[in-house]
Amino acid sequence: QVQLVESGGGLVQAGGSLRLSCAASGSILSINDMGWHREAPGKQRELVAVILSGGSTNYADSVKGRFTISRDNAKNTVYLQMNSLKPEDTAVYYCNADILGHGMGHFNSYWGQGTQVTVSS
Repeated sequence: QVQLVESGGGLVQAGGSLRLSCAASGSILSINDMGWHREAPGKQRELVAVILSGGSTNYADSVKGRFTISRDNAKNTVYLQMNSLKPEDTAVYYCNADILGHGMGHFNSYWGQGTQVTVSS
């Protein structure tokens, strides 16, 4: 069984930094795209950043220049370095990955449980 486990959320003052991690575990054959989404109270979940298996990245306009997504394929882990945090970055952050598990004939999309990031002004 495949699962994603996030860590690294917390409370930080505006202008501060946090680093989120998300490790995939289980019977994994291959991982394609890995990404981070966030959901603020009263708002729809939105894509923050994505990193493809080859290393290409895409970011939401609101985080460009402040957030950096990276991955360690040997550890099946994706990271989100968040700098110059703003109160509007406050949300629950979810990681997502497209994973081919042992015994599966196709890639499936998996989600982590979410980690709270709170930025105080």
